[in-house]
Amino acid sequence: MNLTRRQFTTTSAVLGAGAALARPANAEDASISFLLVGDWGRHGYHHQRAVARQMGRTAQEIGSLHTVSVGDNFYENGVESVSDPQWKSSFEDVYTASSLQTPWKVTLGNHDYRGNVQAQLDYTKHSQRWQLPARYYMETATLPGSATAAFYYLDTSPFIKKYYGTRVAVDGQNSQEQLDWLDAKLTASTAEWNIVIGHHPIYTAQSDADGYDHDQPDMIARVNPILQKHHVPIYVCGHDHLLQAVKMDGISYVCTGAGSETYQPEPAIRGGFASGAHGFMVARLSGRRLDYSLVDEHGSALYSQSIVRA
Repeated sequence: MNLTRRQFTTTSAVLGAGAALARPANAEDASISFLLVGDWGRHGYHHQRAVARQMGRTAQEIGSLHTVSVGDNFYENGVESVSDPQWKSSFEDVYTASSLQTPWKVTLGNHDYRGNVQAQLDYTKHSQRWQLPARYYMETATLPGSATAAFYYLDTSPFIKKYYGTRVAVDGQNSQEQLDWLDAKLTASTAEWNIVIGHHPIYTAQSDADGYDHDQPDMIARVNPILQKHHVPIYVCGHDHLLQAVKMDGISYVCTGAGSETYQPEPAIRGGFASGAHGFMVARLSGRRLDYSLVDEHGSALYSQSIVRA
């Protein structure tokens, strides 16, 4: 498969009926489904439990295979050890639905770097569902039929210059090595889908009242060129505490950072979507298409998009 010739088309629906939640109508679209959530670990408070309950209901409805955490797993300062009480109060005792006792594919956020990152890596050995094998890593999934999907879980905090020399302890990380790894993996990929996931946004669909937007210049300068080079169709993140989506230069940039505390954004810019609702992201992936919805704590799909592989 020649990545330089891979093309994708998208269709979007604001306040749609939740196309990504429906099961495929025919064998050609046989698919896998999963959830994505970010910025959640607050001892169940700030709507975290409500979001978790709806995640459980939705996961049951769609037959979710796993959950992706896009980072900031524990507020405000990560965890101290594998026996930190937050493992129970913010994770084990919150996401209790049987449908959520599936693997959790985890990424790290800047608040996780304010604590003991190694403890989050080590917890993989203590949990049947927490999966964080390295600070950044890749996994490949076999889709129904003959297609494959490659997922690249990035560690984005080391790319943000302002964190160096602060309590967000990224000092000593070799960020260029991670970029080289991503470029090499994407170059070698033969998967029909290459999906990149990290904590920090690249481009966003929101701005403040003063006109300041929430794009991350460090991510635009260093990560985005690699995504563009390899025609990656979608980048999913958190960090901004809301649900949002925008398409720029052929890439869908989706933020699912509404797992607990959120804020109300200004009206969306760039033709995108932004909502301060508490919620999560639902994805359904087949060899031919990726459907996703941004879903609130009540189960309503606020925004949906389909990305079709040409």
